[in-house]
Amino acid sequence: MTQPIRFYHRNAIREVSGASTTRTVLQYLREDARCTGTKEGCAEGDCGACTVVVGEPDGAGGVAFKAVNACVQFLPTLDGRALFTVEDLRQPDGSLHPVQQALVDCHGSQCGFCTPGFAMSMFALYEKHGHASTGCAHETTHKTVPSREEISNALTGNLCRCTGYRPIIDAAERMFDHAPLAPLNAQALARALDTLSRDDTFHYEHAGRQFHAPRTIEALAKLKAQKPDARILAGSTDVGLWVTKQLRDLGDIIYVGQIEAFKRVETGSEWIEIGAGVTVERAYEELAKTYPELEEMWQRFASLPIRNAGTLGGNVANGSPIGDSMPGLIALNARVVLASIDGTREMPLEDLYLAYQKKDMAAHEFVAAVRVPTRAGKRANLRFRTYKLSKRFDSDISAVCAAFAFIADGDVIREPRIAFGGMAATPKRAARAEAALADAQWHEATAQAAMRALSDDYAPLTDMRASSSYRLETAKSVLYRFWLETRPHDPVSKSKLDVRAIELVEAK
Repeated sequence: MTQPIRFYHRNAIREVSGASTTRTVLQYLREDARCTGTKEGCAEGDCGACTVVVGEPDGAGGVAFKAVNACVQFLPTLDGRALFTVEDLRQPDGSLHPVQQALVDCHGSQCGFCTPGFAMSMFALYEKHGHASTGCAHETTHKTVPSREEISNALTGNLCRCTGYRPIIDAAERMFDHAPLAPLNAQALARALDTLSRDDTFHYEHAGRQFHAPRTIEALAKLKAQKPDARILAGSTDVGLWVTKQLRDLGDIIYVGQIEAFKRVETGSEWIEIGAGVTVERAYEELAKTYPELEEMWQRFASLPIRNAGTLGGNVANGSPIGDSMPGLIALNARVVLASIDGTREMPLEDLYLAYQKKDMAAHEFVAAVRVPTRAGKRANLRFRTYKLSKRFDSDISAVCAAFAFIADGDVIREPRIAFGGMAATPKRAARAEAALADAQWHEATAQAAMRALSDDYAPLTDMRASSSYRLETAKSVLYRFWLETRPHDPVSKSKLDVRAIELVEAK
Protein backbone atom coordinates (compact mmCIF):
# COMPACT_ATOMS: atom_id res chain seq x y z
CA MET A 1 0.00 0.00 0.00
CA THR A 2 1.33 3.44 -0.93
CA GLN A 3 2.06 6.01 1.76
CA PRO A 4 2.10 9.80 1.33
CA ILE A 5 5.37 11.70 1.19
CA ARG A 6 5.56 13.71 4.42
CA PHE A 7 7.96 16.59 5.00
CA TYR A 8 8.22 19.98 6.67
CA HIS A 9 7.93 23.02 4.38
CA ARG A 10 6.76 26.60 4.85
CA ASN A 11 6.22 26.16 8.61
CA ALA A 12 3.91 23.19 8.22
CA ILE A 13 3.88 19.44 7.67
CA ARG A 14 3.12 18.66 4.02
CA GLU A 15 1.73 15.43 2.63
CA VAL A 16 2.04 14.70 -1.09
CA SER A 17 0.50 11.89 -3.09
CA GLY A 18 -0.08 11.46 -6.79
CA ALA A 19 3.35 12.69 -7.86
CA SER A 20 5.73 10.68 -10.00
CA THR A 21 8.42 8.78 -8.10
CA THR A 22 10.98 10.76 -10.09
CA ARG A 23 9.33 14.15 -9.84
CA THR A 24 12.07 16.51 -8.81
CA VAL A 25 11.95 18.79 -5.80
CA LEU A 26 12.37 21.71 -8.21
CA GLN A 27 9.30 20.67 -10.22
CA TYR A 28 7.27 20.33 -7.04
CA LEU A 29 8.33 23.76 -5.81
CA ARG A 30 7.65 25.65 -9.00
CA GLU A 31 4.60 23.83 -10.33
CA ASP A 32 2.83 22.50 -7.24
CA ALA A 33 3.86 24.62 -4.24
CA ARG A 34 4.12 27.77 -6.38
CA CYS A 35 7.39 28.68 -4.72
CA THR A 36 8.91 30.13 -7.86
CA GLY A 37 11.86 31.83 -6.22
CA THR A 38 13.85 28.64 -6.84
CA LYS A 39 15.03 28.72 -10.47
CA GLU A 40 15.94 26.14 -13.09
CA GLY A 41 19.17 26.85 -14.90
CA CYS A 42 20.93 23.69 -16.03
CA ALA A 43 18.76 20.87 -14.58
CA GLU A 44 21.91 18.88 -13.85
CA GLY A 45 23.19 20.23 -10.54
CA ASP A 46 25.87 22.44 -12.07
CA CYS A 47 24.71 26.06 -11.94
CA GLY A 48 23.19 26.33 -8.47
CA ALA A 49 20.15 28.42 -9.43
CA CYS A 50 17.93 25.73 -7.87
CA THR A 51 19.82 25.46 -4.58
CA VAL A 52 17.62 24.74 -1.56
CA VAL A 53 18.44 23.71 2.00
CA VAL A 54 17.37 20.38 3.45
CA GLY A 55 17.29 19.79 7.17
CA GLU A 56 17.34 16.44 8.95
CA PRO A 57 17.91 15.33 12.55
CA ASP A 58 21.59 15.43 13.50
CA GLY A 59 21.33 12.74 16.16
CA ALA A 60 22.01 15.20 18.97
CA GLY A 61 18.59 16.81 19.30
CA GLY A 62 19.20 19.40 16.62
CA VAL A 63 18.98 19.67 12.86
CA ALA A 64 21.73 19.51 10.25
CA PHE A 65 21.24 21.88 7.33
CA LYS A 66 22.70 21.12 3.90
CA ALA A 67 22.53 23.04 0.65
CA VAL A 68 21.56 20.71 -2.22
CA ASN A 69 20.43 20.99 -5.83
CA ALA A 70 16.65 20.72 -6.10
CA CYS A 71 16.80 19.94 -9.82
CA VAL A 72 18.22 16.43 -9.35
CA GLN A 73 16.63 15.45 -6.02
CA PHE A 74 13.49 13.33 -6.27
CA LEU A 75 10.50 14.42 -4.19
CA PRO A 76 10.04 11.12 -2.27
CA THR A 77 13.56 11.51 -0.81
CA LEU A 78 12.22 14.44 1.25
CA ASP A 79 10.12 12.09 3.38
CA GLY A 80 10.87 12.84 7.04
CA ARG A 81 12.97 15.92 6.27
CA ALA A 82 12.60 19.69 6.18
CA LEU A 83 12.80 21.81 3.04
CA PHE A 84 13.78 25.48 3.01
CA THR A 85 13.66 27.78 0.00
CA VAL A 86 14.32 31.46 -0.56
CA GLU A 87 10.69 32.18 0.41
CA ASP A 88 11.50 31.01 3.94
CA LEU A 89 14.10 33.73 4.45
CA ARG A 90 11.48 36.47 4.81
CA GLN A 91 11.06 37.38 8.49
CA PRO A 92 7.59 37.23 10.09
CA ASP A 93 7.37 41.03 10.16
CA GLY A 94 8.34 41.26 6.50
CA SER A 95 11.92 42.35 7.06
CA LEU A 96 14.85 40.79 5.26
CA HIS A 97 16.93 37.92 6.58
CA PRO A 98 20.58 38.89 7.26
CA VAL A 99 21.55 36.90 4.15
CA GLN A 100 19.22 38.99 2.00
CA GLN A 101 20.12 42.29 3.66
CA ALA A 102 23.82 41.64 3.13
CA LEU A 103 23.24 40.90 -0.55
CA VAL A 104 21.39 44.22 -0.85
CA ASP A 105 24.05 46.15 1.06
CA CYS A 106 26.90 44.70 -1.01
CA HIS A 107 25.12 44.94 -4.38
CA GLY A 108 25.43 41.16 -4.73
CA SER A 109 22.65 40.80 -7.33
CA GLN A 110 22.33 42.09 -10.87
CA CYS A 111 20.04 40.14 -13.20
CA GLY A 112 18.90 38.19 -10.13
CA PHE A 113 18.36 34.78 -11.70
CA CYS A 114 21.11 33.12 -9.68
CA THR A 115 20.50 35.12 -6.52
CA PRO A 116 18.01 32.77 -4.79
CA GLY A 117 20.49 29.91 -5.11
CA PHE A 118 23.32 32.00 -3.72
CA ALA A 119 21.07 33.13 -0.88
CA MET A 120 20.29 29.54 0.08
CA SER A 121 23.94 28.46 0.00
CA MET A 122 24.67 31.46 2.22
CA PHE A 123 21.74 30.54 4.49
CA ALA A 124 23.18 27.05 5.01
CA LEU A 125 26.54 28.62 5.88
CA TYR A 126 24.81 31.09 8.19
CA GLU A 127 23.05 28.31 10.08
CA LYS A 128 26.34 26.49 10.43
CA HIS A 129 28.31 29.48 11.73
CA GLY A 130 25.83 32.18 12.64
CA HIS A 131 23.36 32.71 15.44
CA ALA A 132 21.73 29.31 15.94
CA SER A 133 18.79 29.28 18.31
CA THR A 134 19.16 27.42 21.59
CA GLY A 135 15.39 27.04 21.88
CA CYS A 136 15.11 29.75 24.56
CA ALA A 137 13.40 33.03 23.80
CA HIS A 138 15.78 35.86 22.88
CA GLU A 139 18.80 33.63 23.48
CA THR A 140 21.30 32.72 20.79
CA THR A 141 24.60 30.93 20.58
CA HIS A 142 27.31 32.92 18.83
CA LYS A 143 29.55 30.90 16.57
CA THR A 144 32.72 31.69 14.71
CA VAL A 145 32.60 33.56 11.42
CA PRO A 146 33.93 31.41 8.56
CA SER A 147 37.06 32.35 6.69
CA ARG A 148 36.90 33.79 3.20
CA GLU A 149 38.22 30.46 1.91
CA GLU A 150 35.37 28.58 3.56
CA ILE A 151 32.88 31.08 2.15
CA SER A 152 34.26 30.55 -1.35
CA ASN A 153 34.06 26.79 -0.87
CA ALA A 154 30.42 27.06 0.28
CA LEU A 155 29.58 28.96 -2.92
CA THR A 156 31.33 26.60 -5.35
CA GLY A 157 28.01 25.20 -6.54
CA ASN A 158 26.63 28.60 -7.57
CA LEU A 159 27.49 30.26 -10.87
CA CYS A 160 26.93 33.93 -11.73
CA ARG A 161 27.65 35.66 -15.02
CA CYS A 162 27.01 39.22 -13.81
CA THR A 163 28.71 40.18 -10.56
CA GLY A 164 32.18 38.69 -10.75
CA TYR A 165 31.49 37.05 -7.35
CA ARG A 166 33.35 39.60 -5.21
CA PRO A 167 30.22 41.41 -3.93
CA ILE A 168 28.57 38.07 -3.18
CA ILE A 169 31.54 36.91 -1.14
CA ASP A 170 31.56 40.30 0.59
CA ALA A 171 27.88 39.77 1.42
CA ALA A 172 28.62 36.33 2.86
CA GLU A 173 31.09 37.97 5.21
CA ARG A 174 28.80 40.86 6.12
CA MET A 175 25.72 38.73 6.82
CA PHE A 176 27.20 37.79 10.19
CA ASP A 177 27.07 41.44 11.25
CA HIS A 178 23.25 41.27 11.30
CA ALA A 179 21.24 39.57 14.04
CA PRO A 180 18.12 37.73 12.85
CA LEU A 181 14.82 39.03 14.16
CA ALA A 182 13.52 35.51 14.67
CA PRO A 183 16.31 32.95 15.01
CA LEU A 184 15.54 29.52 13.60
CA ASN A 185 14.64 27.20 16.47
CA ALA A 186 16.43 23.99 15.53
CA GLN A 187 15.13 22.13 18.57
CA ALA A 188 11.50 22.89 17.71
CA LEU A 189 12.16 21.84 14.13
CA ALA A 190 13.77 18.62 15.35
CA ARG A 191 10.63 17.86 17.37
CA ALA A 192 8.49 18.44 14.29
CA LEU A 193 10.68 16.10 12.25
CA ASP A 194 10.46 13.51 15.00
CA THR A 195 6.72 13.27 14.35
CA LEU A 196 7.54 12.33 10.74
CA SER A 197 10.02 9.58 11.53
CA ARG A 198 9.19 6.06 10.39
CA ASP A 199 10.25 2.79 11.96
CA ASP A 200 9.72 0.66 8.86
CA THR A 201 10.33 0.90 5.14
CA PHE A 202 8.62 3.82 3.42
CA HIS A 203 6.57 2.63 0.43
CA TYR A 204 5.36 5.08 -2.19
CA GLU A 205 3.79 4.23 -5.53
CA HIS A 206 2.58 6.14 -8.56
CA ALA A 207 1.56 4.97 -12.04
CA GLY A 208 2.89 1.46 -11.47
CA ARG A 209 6.31 2.65 -10.28
CA GLN A 210 7.38 1.99 -6.71
CA PHE A 211 9.72 3.89 -4.41
CA HIS A 212 11.02 2.06 -1.34
CA ALA A 213 13.11 3.63 1.45
CA PRO A 214 14.20 0.88 3.87
CA ARG A 215 15.51 1.73 7.34
CA THR A 216 17.90 -1.19 7.79
CA ILE A 217 20.52 -3.04 5.75
CA GLU A 218 18.55 -6.26 6.29
CA ALA A 219 15.42 -4.69 4.80
CA LEU A 220 17.46 -3.41 1.86
CA ALA A 221 18.91 -6.88 1.23
CA LYS A 222 15.45 -8.43 1.29
CA LEU A 223 14.06 -5.81 -1.09
CA LYS A 224 16.97 -6.17 -3.51
CA ALA A 225 16.53 -9.96 -3.52
CA GLN A 226 12.84 -9.54 -4.32
CA LYS A 227 13.48 -6.81 -6.89
CA PRO A 228 16.94 -7.39 -8.39
CA ASP A 229 16.20 -5.01 -11.25
CA ALA A 230 15.19 -2.14 -8.96
CA ARG A 231 17.43 0.92 -9.22
CA ILE A 232 19.34 1.73 -6.03
CA LEU A 233 19.30 5.48 -5.36
CA ALA A 234 21.65 7.26 -2.97
CA GLY A 235 22.49 10.94 -3.50
CA SER A 236 20.84 11.22 -6.94
CA THR A 237 23.66 13.43 -8.21
CA ASP A 238 24.13 11.17 -11.24
CA VAL A 239 20.91 9.17 -11.41
CA GLY A 240 18.95 12.42 -11.31
CA LEU A 241 20.49 13.39 -14.65
CA TRP A 242 19.28 10.14 -16.18
CA VAL A 243 15.79 11.55 -15.68
CA THR A 244 16.29 15.27 -16.30
CA LYS A 245 18.67 14.93 -19.28
CA GLN A 246 18.14 11.45 -20.72
CA LEU A 247 14.42 11.20 -19.86
CA ARG A 248 14.91 7.62 -18.71
CA ASP A 249 12.30 5.56 -16.92
CA LEU A 250 14.06 4.27 -13.82
CA GLY A 251 11.46 1.64 -12.97
CA ASP A 252 11.22 0.74 -9.29
CA ILE A 253 13.58 2.60 -6.96
CA ILE A 254 15.16 1.56 -3.67
CA TYR A 255 16.41 4.63 -1.80
CA VAL A 256 19.20 4.01 0.74
CA GLY A 257 19.35 7.51 2.22
CA GLN A 258 17.31 6.54 5.31
CA ILE A 259 19.54 3.68 6.48
CA GLU A 260 21.35 4.99 9.56
CA ALA A 261 23.82 2.07 9.60
CA PHE A 262 25.06 3.24 6.19
CA LYS A 263 25.92 6.68 7.58
CA ARG A 264 28.62 5.53 9.99
CA VAL A 265 32.35 6.10 9.78
CA GLU A 266 34.45 3.86 12.01
CA THR A 267 38.19 4.38 12.36
CA GLY A 268 40.25 1.60 13.89
CA SER A 269 43.95 0.91 14.13
CA GLU A 270 44.13 -0.59 10.64
CA TRP A 271 41.06 0.54 8.70
CA ILE A 272 38.77 3.49 8.12
CA GLU A 273 35.38 1.99 7.26
CA ILE A 274 32.97 4.34 5.50
CA GLY A 275 29.35 3.30 5.17
CA ALA A 276 27.75 3.42 1.74
CA GLY A 277 25.43 6.25 2.79
CA VAL A 278 28.12 8.62 4.06
CA THR A 279 28.11 11.78 1.99
CA VAL A 280 31.14 12.65 -0.10
CA GLU A 281 31.62 15.77 2.02
CA ARG A 282 31.77 13.86 5.29
CA ALA A 283 33.79 10.99 3.81
CA TYR A 284 36.55 13.32 2.61
CA GLU A 285 36.45 15.21 5.90
CA GLU A 286 37.15 11.94 7.73
CA LEU A 287 39.73 10.66 5.24
CA ALA A 288 41.64 13.94 5.27
CA LYS A 289 42.32 13.49 8.98
CA THR A 290 44.54 10.52 8.08
CA TYR A 291 45.44 11.59 4.55
CA PRO A 292 45.73 15.40 4.44
CA GLU A 293 47.01 14.96 0.89
CA LEU A 294 43.32 14.56 -0.06
CA GLU A 295 42.34 18.06 1.00
CA GLU A 296 42.66 19.62 -2.45
CA MET A 297 40.73 16.76 -4.08
CA TRP A 298 38.09 17.20 -1.38
CA GLN A 299 37.74 20.87 -2.28
CA ARG A 300 37.71 20.21 -6.02
CA PHE A 301 35.31 17.27 -5.98
CA ALA A 302 32.30 18.75 -7.81
CA SER A 303 30.72 21.40 -5.52
CA LEU A 304 29.53 21.54 -1.94
CA PRO A 305 25.83 20.92 -2.79
CA ILE A 306 26.86 17.85 -4.80
CA ARG A 307 29.14 16.62 -2.01
CA ASN A 308 26.33 17.25 0.49
CA ALA A 309 23.98 14.96 -1.44
CA GLY A 310 26.22 12.44 -3.19
CA THR A 311 27.65 9.51 -1.27
CA LEU A 312 31.06 7.88 -1.47
CA GLY A 313 29.38 4.49 -1.79
CA GLY A 314 27.27 5.77 -4.66
CA ASN A 315 30.32 7.15 -6.45
CA VAL A 316 32.07 3.81 -6.07
CA ALA A 317 29.01 1.78 -7.10
CA ASN A 318 28.43 3.99 -10.13
CA GLY A 319 31.97 3.26 -11.28
CA SER A 320 32.24 6.08 -13.78
CA PRO A 321 35.63 6.16 -15.53
CA ILE A 322 35.79 9.86 -14.63
CA GLY A 323 34.65 9.52 -11.02
CA ASP A 324 37.07 11.45 -8.83
CA SER A 325 37.03 9.26 -5.72
CA MET A 326 38.22 5.98 -7.24
CA PRO A 327 41.84 6.77 -8.28
CA GLY A 328 42.77 8.00 -4.81
CA LEU A 329 41.00 5.13 -3.08
CA ILE A 330 42.62 2.57 -5.37
CA ALA A 331 46.07 4.07 -4.82
CA LEU A 332 45.44 3.78 -1.08
CA ASN A 333 44.61 0.08 -1.51
CA ALA A 334 40.98 0.51 -0.47
CA ARG A 335 38.58 -2.41 -0.42
CA VAL A 336 34.86 -2.48 -1.13
CA VAL A 337 32.35 -4.46 0.92
CA LEU A 338 29.40 -5.89 -1.02
CA ALA A 339 26.30 -7.16 0.73
CA SER A 340 23.18 -9.13 -0.15
CA ILE A 341 20.69 -11.49 1.42
CA ASP A 342 23.44 -14.13 1.15
CA GLY A 343 25.83 -12.15 3.38
CA THR A 344 28.87 -9.99 2.61
CA ARG A 345 32.02 -10.29 0.56
CA GLU A 346 35.01 -8.01 0.18
CA MET A 347 37.46 -7.28 -2.63
CA PRO A 348 40.09 -4.75 -3.69
CA LEU A 349 38.29 -1.76 -5.13
CA GLU A 350 40.01 -2.01 -8.51
CA ASP A 351 38.68 -5.56 -8.93
CA LEU A 352 35.10 -4.29 -8.79
CA TYR A 353 35.37 -2.74 -12.26
CA LEU A 354 35.36 -5.23 -15.15
CA ALA A 355 34.54 -3.01 -18.14
CA TYR A 356 32.70 0.19 -18.94
CA GLN A 357 29.62 0.28 -16.68
CA LYS A 358 30.17 -3.39 -15.85
CA LYS A 359 30.99 -4.45 -12.30
CA ASP A 360 31.68 -7.67 -10.45
CA MET A 361 28.34 -7.52 -8.64
CA ALA A 362 25.38 -9.87 -8.73
CA ALA A 363 22.00 -8.30 -9.48
CA HIS A 364 20.91 -8.61 -5.87
CA GLU A 365 24.15 -7.21 -4.37
CA PHE A 366 24.88 -3.66 -3.30
CA VAL A 367 27.82 -1.67 -1.95
CA ALA A 368 27.70 -1.64 1.85
CA ALA A 369 30.98 0.07 2.76
CA VAL A 370 34.41 1.17 1.62
CA ARG A 371 37.44 0.25 3.75
CA VAL A 372 40.58 2.40 3.55
CA PRO A 373 43.82 1.34 5.30
CA THR A 374 45.21 3.68 7.93
CA ARG A 375 48.86 4.72 8.10
CA ALA A 376 49.66 2.04 10.66
CA GLY A 377 52.91 0.09 10.61
CA LYS A 378 55.02 0.38 7.48
CA ARG A 379 52.38 2.66 5.94
CA ALA A 380 53.67 5.41 8.22
CA ASN A 381 56.20 6.00 5.43
CA LEU A 382 53.55 6.20 2.72
CA ARG A 383 54.11 8.78 -0.01
CA PHE A 384 50.75 9.73 -1.51
CA ARG A 385 49.33 12.39 -3.83
CA THR A 386 46.23 12.97 -5.96
CA TYR A 387 45.90 15.36 -8.90
CA LYS A 388 42.91 16.56 -10.90
CA LEU A 389 43.05 18.20 -14.32
CA SER A 390 39.88 19.96 -15.44
CA LYS A 391 38.83 23.12 -17.23
CA ARG A 392 37.56 24.73 -14.03
CA PHE A 393 39.21 24.50 -10.62
CA ASP A 394 36.05 23.24 -8.93
CA SER A 395 32.54 22.17 -9.88
CA ASP A 396 33.87 20.40 -12.95
CA ILE A 397 34.45 16.89 -14.26
CA SER A 398 38.02 15.66 -14.61
CA ALA A 399 39.75 15.24 -17.92
CA VAL A 400 42.39 13.29 -16.00
CA CYS A 401 42.39 12.27 -12.34
CA ALA A 402 45.57 10.68 -11.01
CA ALA A 403 46.73 9.14 -7.76
CA PHE A 404 50.15 7.82 -6.76
CA ALA A 405 51.31 6.01 -3.64
CA PHE A 406 54.23 3.96 -2.44
CA ILE A 407 55.92 3.02 0.83
CA ALA A 408 59.33 4.63 1.21
CA ASP A 409 62.01 2.25 2.41
CA GLY A 410 64.79 4.78 2.62
CA ASP A 411 65.31 5.74 -1.02
CA VAL A 412 63.69 2.51 -2.27
CA ILE A 413 60.13 2.25 -3.54
CA ARG A 414 57.98 -0.51 -2.06
CA GLU A 415 54.46 -1.49 -3.13
CA PRO A 416 53.87 1.28 -5.68
CA ARG A 417 50.27 1.92 -6.70
CA ILE A 418 49.23 4.20 -9.57
CA ALA A 419 45.60 4.74 -10.59
CA PHE A 420 43.99 7.00 -13.14
CA GLY A 421 40.51 8.14 -14.03
CA GLY A 422 39.69 9.48 -17.48
CA MET A 423 42.36 7.32 -19.12
CA ALA A 424 40.41 4.10 -19.74
CA ALA A 425 36.89 2.66 -19.73
CA THR A 426 37.16 2.14 -15.97
CA PRO A 427 39.23 3.57 -13.13
CA LYS A 428 42.43 1.62 -13.81
CA ARG A 429 45.82 0.94 -12.29
CA ALA A 430 49.00 1.47 -14.32
CA ALA A 431 50.58 -1.99 -14.06
CA ARG A 432 53.62 -1.32 -16.27
CA ALA A 433 54.43 1.99 -14.64
CA GLU A 434 54.13 0.34 -11.24
CA ALA A 435 56.53 -2.38 -12.37
CA ALA A 436 59.04 0.29 -13.40
CA LEU A 437 58.91 1.69 -9.87
CA ALA A 438 58.76 -1.47 -7.79
CA ASP A 439 61.86 -1.98 -5.61
CA ALA A 440 63.75 0.72 -7.52
CA GLN A 441 65.46 3.73 -6.01
CA TRP A 442 63.36 6.88 -6.15
CA HIS A 443 65.48 8.80 -8.62
CA GLU A 444 64.51 11.03 -11.51
CA ALA A 445 65.51 8.29 -13.97
CA THR A 446 63.08 5.94 -12.23
CA ALA A 447 60.29 8.49 -12.53
CA GLN A 448 61.03 8.99 -16.22
CA ALA A 449 60.99 5.23 -16.81
CA ALA A 450 57.55 5.04 -15.19
CA MET A 451 56.41 7.98 -17.30
CA ARG A 452 57.41 6.15 -20.48
CA ALA A 453 55.62 3.02 -19.28
CA LEU A 454 52.33 4.93 -19.07
CA SER A 455 52.17 4.82 -22.88
CA ASP A 456 51.85 1.03 -22.59
CA ASP A 457 49.33 1.19 -19.77
CA TYR A 458 46.80 3.49 -21.42
CA ALA A 459 45.36 4.39 -24.81
CA PRO A 460 42.99 7.19 -23.74
CA LEU A 461 40.15 8.42 -25.91
CA THR A 462 39.50 11.86 -27.31
CA ASP A 463 36.29 13.59 -26.25
CA MET A 464 34.90 17.02 -25.44
CA ARG A 465 37.08 17.33 -22.33
CA ALA A 466 40.48 16.47 -23.75
CA SER A 467 42.31 14.80 -26.60
CA SER A 468 44.04 11.45 -26.27
CA SER A 469 47.48 13.04 -26.60
CA TYR A 470 46.69 15.68 -23.97
CA ARG A 471 45.54 13.03 -21.52
CA LEU A 472 48.64 10.90 -22.00
CA GLU A 473 51.11 13.76 -21.82
CA THR A 474 49.50 15.31 -18.75
CA ALA A 475 49.38 11.90 -17.08
CA LYS A 476 53.15 11.74 -17.50
CA SER A 477 53.50 15.32 -16.25
CA VAL A 478 51.63 14.70 -13.01
CA LEU A 479 53.72 11.59 -12.40
CA TYR A 480 56.79 13.81 -12.74
CA ARG A 481 55.21 16.29 -10.38
CA PHE A 482 54.75 13.46 -7.90
CA TRP A 483 58.47 12.78 -8.16
CA LEU A 484 59.30 16.43 -7.54
CA GLU A 485 57.07 16.60 -4.49
CA THR A 486 58.25 13.35 -2.90
CA ARG A 487 61.90 12.96 -3.97
CA PRO A 488 63.85 11.92 -0.91
CA HIS A 489 66.58 14.55 -0.62
CA ASP A 490 65.18 17.81 -1.96
CA PRO A 491 61.40 17.68 -2.33
CA VAL A 492 59.71 20.69 -3.89
CA SER A 493 56.78 22.06 -1.92
CA LYS A 494 53.38 21.63 -3.48
CA SER A 495 52.66 25.35 -3.35
CA LYS A 496 55.68 26.12 -5.52
CA LEU A 497 54.55 23.56 -8.05
CA ASP A 498 51.03 24.88 -8.54
CA VAL A 499 52.17 27.36 -11.19
CA ARG A 500 55.02 25.21 -12.51
CA ALA A 501 52.65 22.30 -13.21
CA ILE A 502 50.60 24.52 -15.51
CA GLU A 503 53.76 25.61 -17.30
CA LEU A 504 54.80 21.98 -17.87
CA VAL A 505 51.42 21.09 -19.33
CA GLU A 506 51.40 24.11 -21.63
CA ALA A 507 54.95 23.37 -22.74
CA LYS A 508 53.88 19.84 -23.74
